[in-house]
Amino acid sequence: MLGLSGLEGEYRRIRADARDLAATMEDLRKGVWHGLNTTMPLKGEAARLADSLSPRAERAGSVNTLAMRGASVYGETTDSSAFHQLFASERFREMGSILVLGAGGSAAAALVAAPEDRNVYVEARRPDRAAELTGRFGGTVAPWGAAIAGALVVNTTPIGMSGEPLPEPIVQTAAGLIDLPYAASATRAITAAIGRGIPHSDGNEFLVRQAIASFEVWTGVEIEFDDLVQVLRNV
Repeated sequence: MLGLSGLEGEYRRIRADARDLAATMEDLRKGVWHGLNTTMPLKGEAARLADSLSPRAERAGSVNTLAMRGASVYGETTDSSAFHQLFASERFREMGSILVLGAGGSAAAALVAAPEDRNVYVEARRPDRAAELTGRFGGTVAPWGAAIAGALVVNTTPIGMSGEPLPEPIVQTAAGLIDLPYAASATRAITAAIGRGIPHSDGNEFLVRQAIASFEVWTGVEIEFDDLVQVLRNV
């Protein structure tokens, strides 16, 4: 982002558990870090540890972006920002139903961003977790692996990161796909979506969208999506 923002910085990856997250957030308070991102399964823990939350993050109970606001740690979910952009995009905005796979922080962020005029379904391997989400945000619990014909499928699970397929009926009856797992090559779900010619968005696009929103939280600087994608293509 240096070439686009004019700011110089370094972004590091830290392998962490809940205890490491708490210690790293203390380093954030001390000025060791300018900001932090968290990923699954620590988004809920980050929300609990932050001193204040954005309205979206508070509603979702999920945080993937942390920054200092005065002497306090502020938590935001830029996952919801990315979902909002995608749901409103020309690719997906006419799809009347949304099927969310998973019941973690990213699933909660998707439900927070889901337009009120859509029919929303949630499937999880643990039906009690799916019921908990729909109890908080609305929607209907569907059995894991069930097809919702004509739905925009949103995969917030890790399925696909190691080459696993989603349950076949789900993708074969989908009208569109947002697949969060990201890797160097397309997941099997994205490959199936391309083969069927349906609108899709992969984890790399989602990562770019939420990263842009995180960068703005940290710096106040806006980066255009198309500009950043062009830079990444040239790396």
